[in-house]
Amino acid sequence: MIMQLSDEHEALRATVEEFAQKEVAPVIGEYYIAEKFPYDLVAQMGEMGLFGLPVPEEYDGMGGDYVALCVALEELGRVDQSVAITLEAGVSLGIMPLLRFGSDEQKQQYLPDLATGRHLGGFGLTEAGGGSDAGATRTTAKLDGDGWVINGTKAFITNSGTDITSLVTVTAVTDRGEDGKKEISAILVPSGTPGFTVAPSYSKVGWNASDTHELSFDDCRVPAENLVGTRGRGYAQFLSILDEGRVAIAALSTGAAQGCVDESVRYAREREAFGAAIGTYQGIQFKIAEMEARAVCARLAWHDAAEKMAAGLPFKKEAAVAKLVSSNAAMDNARDATQIFGGYGFMNEYPVARHYRDSKILEIGEGTSEVQKILIARHLGL
Repeated sequence: MIMQLSDEHEALRATVEEFAQKEVAPVIGEYYIAEKFPYDLVAQMGEMGLFGLPVPEEYDGMGGDYVALCVALEELGRVDQSVAITLEAGVSLGIMPLLRFGSDEQKQQYLPDLATGRHLGGFGLTEAGGGSDAGATRTTAKLDGDGWVINGTKAFITNSGTDITSLVTVTAVTDRGEDGKKEISAILVPSGTPGFTVAPSYSKVGWNASDTHELSFDDCRVPAENLVGTRGRGYAQFLSILDEGRVAIAALSTGAAQGCVDESVRYAREREAFGAAIGTYQGIQFKIAEMEARAVCARLAWHDAAEKMAAGLPFKKEAAVAKLVSSNAAMDNARDATQIFGGYGFMNEYPVARHYRDSKILEIGEGTSEVQKILIARHLGL
């Protein structure tokens, strides 16, 4: 398999690279330190069509594919993960559930604004007591006349509390079978709905320029037609969305790993110690060479998963492999880059410091590394 970008994807990559280097890199540090959401950068990404890359043109999207989204995410991830995760979550968690499973009415009403970046959407799956055990959902939604009445809480929800957030799709227990098994469905909750409360932003270790909140629902009532997809299939629907999202996170992680290489090479050429640039010493050369090898392997892994997905082939194992390999690469490279920078690597003004703070969550979000290993082992028949 020759993993070569098409002319269209290469043109997109170059465009996003220029945007990331010229528009994001000079300002994102200030947003990060202030823990402010970069509305102007999000607006620019919307104008560029990045949120609409895999969305059909009939919904004001670009009519592209998921590979295009991953290409964009890698380039953004090289410079900053907060901006990259805002795009990743906006598409894979905000748009894709509606695009894959929403009704025609839901698509017509919400997708145009989401695809152009005018609005953002979130997905409320995780709960404080659930974590990786998403099937342990406690949030409930009871059908009462012509509406759903939702009660419960969700944790760590991205893009859920910005000024431009228009909706959150939540999973909730809508019934129980005779055997006590939960029926879990997905329900769309517009922002501002009475009973829907967005808690203050979390104080996070990293991703400090991205938006993350706890959500609570107290007799929150939405119309019955806000059911997304098939009743009782909400959990299964989201698992398929999660497979796609893992490929996107793998691309973002690859960008982070490569960004650490970029910064380390530049610094190793400029920084002198004991009368010579530190890049002339094998100790530094070997460390950077290992970092580059990790980034290359991560890229091959996400390309493999993305190409299979685009071709309509099974890709669950490949997505798990890509997520595992790339998130490990991002964390390992961030640690090595920080060591190469020495004391400067511990200062927030340097990109490697942000990557060091940001990369750990890549081994946790959208399925922990341990979950990826379970999925891979299952596909090996274990």
